[in-house]
This record gives sequence, structure tokens and C-alpha cells, in this order.
Amino acid sequence: MIPTPDDIERAWERIRDHVRVTPVVSLEPGELGVPAPTVLKLELLQHTGSFKPRGAFNSVLTAGESRHSEADGPVRHGGRSSALAGRVMNGLIAASGGNHGAAVAYVAQRLGLHAEVFVPSTSPPMKRDRIAALGADVRVIEGLYDDAQVAVDVRALETGAFKVHPYDSPVVVAGQGTMARELERQVDAIDTLLVATGGGGFIAGQAAWFAGRVRVVSVEPATSQCLRAALEAETPTPVDVSGIAADSLGAAQLGAAPWDVVHRYVHDAVVVEDEEIRAAQRAIWDGLRLIAEPGGAAALAALRTGAYRPEQGERVAVVVCGANCDPATIVS
Repeated sequence: MIPTPDDIERAWERIRDHVRVTPVVSLEPGELGVPAPTVLKLELLQHTGSFKPRGAFNSVLTAGESRHSEADGPVRHGGRSSALAGRVMNGLIAASGGNHGAAVAYVAQRLGLHAEVFVPSTSPPMKRDRIAALGADVRVIEGLYDDAQVAVDVRALETGAFKVHPYDSPVVVAGQGTMARELERQVDAIDTLLVATGGGGFIAGQAAWFAGRVRVVSVEPATSQCLRAALEAETPTPVDVSGIAADSLGAAQLGAAPWDVVHRYVHDAVVVEDEEIRAAQRAIWDGLRLIAEPGGAAALAALRTGAYRPEQGERVAVVVCGANCDPATIVS
């Protein structure tokens, strides 16, 4: 199922009391190394430091609504609730390199649910600690994200907990698309939106909202290119994963739900090197005094380096989508 703009509107109504409207910043040519006037969407200022709560809240609240009855009482969108019905009441479970896990932990805390998050051993300790601080039980699995997801699939059968997938779900995609809806109300018309890609849920949400009205461009690390590989193969295909952004952009294969949107509405896919991502992180710190994690800075790196070159007069927006990293890796 391809989420429509109407689905995204409904997602916004569902999650609006739980997420922040994140700010935008306008850059003149030369600022932060960009070649042309650019708008930054500062989604790194979202709750838990990334865009992930949008999709996680929509997934959980949709599941609660689908099993809801009058006997349960109302699902309260403004705070904690014991009225979420059915499988959601068995708790939440997720696999994550860090950001999605923190979002699921935050959702559970806000709604009064238990959460269990499986993280790969490659996930930074700082991200694991953040998930635990939000109240979730953290399980570390040897390997990469996909190894953690396998463990979640097994554990969910044992506990009956509701699986909140980080990207491969139409309701998650619709939740992520609320960012594009928000952006369109904050700025004058844009021509192009640059978005970093991991498993594809975030970029699919933006592309689903614009549905071809805006050029949506994927940015991936050169060492983790599942979206670009899918476009070349004309189907999601496995790729090797490594590099400094692997914890947030390191999916080994594009999700099937994102692919339904991506192959229709994502216009281009470009890649950036690790050192270019590091330079973009430093530029964000130097220019805005904001800490962006590698995955959060990747889209800006594409504009700074010319991996994406806007045409004369093209109105470009770039999403800075995550903040969860050790500041010492940027500030020296």
C-alpha cells in the first residue's frame, strides 16, 4: 500500500500532540559551504534527537485505534494512556541502530507502555544509554541492524509485543511524511528536497507527501547504498554496510514498503564519502552551533560537495535529520 497525502494528513492529526514542529533556517550562498540559497529543516531538534518519533507514534497509535472499543475508553493523544487496546498493551518491541530505539522508548514512556529494544553491537554506547534512560529494556545483539531485527522477530513471538519497524511499514512511512507536510507550510515553494536514506522509510514519507510535485533526492554514504542499489536493480537488493553513518543509514536492503513509493517518486540518488559527512558535521557546528550525527549531516554533505548540483534559481531544502552522536567527535 502506498501512503497518500490523505494518509499523511490523518497521521498528522494522530501524532500532532506528541511531536514538535521543528524549525527551518535559511542559508545564503556560501553559508555552511552551500552554493545557492538553501533552507535547512532542523529535524534533529525533534524529540529524542531525530525524525523517528513521527513514524513510531503513528504506528503505535494506529494499532491502538484498530483494536479500540468503547469499553476501552478514549485513546488520549495528549499524554499517558492505558486505553490502547489489544497487542499494543503487550508492550512494544523494536530493533534499532539507536535513533528508532530511542523513539520507541519515548513513545512507550509517553503512552505508559513497556518497551524492549534490540540494538546491534555496532551501535554507539551513547545511543544505547539514551534508549535505556527513556525507560526501555535494551538488548545488545552481536552484528549489525539486520541481526538485531532477526532477534526481535523471535522475541515478539515469545512475548506478543507489538513490533514497531523502523522503516518497512506504510503507517511508519505515513508518519515520517508529516515532516514534508510541515515543511511545505513553513517555506515558500521548493523545487528540490535532499534527504538522507537508511532503510527508506523517511525519504519515502517525504516523497509520498509531494507525490512528484517536488524533486526528492536521496543521499547515502558511499559505503551503504541500499536505495541506489534498488533503483539500479529495479527491486530492493542486499548491499554491504559499513562507514561512520552505519548506525543510522546502514540498512542492508531497502524496505518493501518504502520501495513502493521510492521507485515512483524519488527522482535521483547520490552518494557522499565519510570524510565529506564529517566536514558537513563540522560546518553545522561552526555555523549553527548544532551537533548533527553523521546520518543527520549526510544530505548537507551532498550539496556542499556537488554530489547534488542545483540549477540556477532552483529552490533547495535539505533535511538535517539526527543529532545523536558524541559531541567530542565534532567539537575539538
